[in-house]
Amino acid sequence: MVSFKINSKAVTFDGEGDTPLLWVIRDELNMTGTKYGCGIGQCGACTVHIDGKARRACITPVATVEGENVTTIEGLAPSEDKLHPVQQAWIEHDVPQCGFCQAGQIMATVDFLKKYPKPSDDDIDTNMTNICRCGTYVRIRKAIHRAAELSAAGAQE
Repeated sequence: MVSFKINSKAVTFDGEGDTPLLWVIRDELNMTGTKYGCGIGQCGACTVHIDGKARRACITPVATVEGENVTTIEGLAPSEDKLHPVQQAWIEHDVPQCGFCQAGQIMATVDFLKKYPKPSDDDIDTNMTNICRCGTYVRIRKAIHRAAELSAAGAQE
């Protein structure tokens, strides 16, 4: 049995420890915001946070999150009334086209901005490795810059 928190709620999984975290999130916990893309950790559609760090859930065995805190896109917003700055920026810049990869893009961006609070275009191009099949990279870059501004403004409040 594996016990961990997901979006601040204690959960247990009584299956095989090598089951990918993605399948536990989607199939056992019925949270479908985290998507399956490639299954080999390359595309990033399945990105979640484990103890605040972005990880690819499709290649993370559930046993490795024992006692950890997992955050999915469903748990990212600080409250029902307030979006996370990255989510707000994504809306302002109308980033999604098909939307399939966007939960993973957002989760990766949140972690990225912790390391690069004032990112350059080069920082973004070099470090953001999630794939967008629709090619909305120009809008993603603009939204990342806007999220950095929103995060900085929120930190000053």
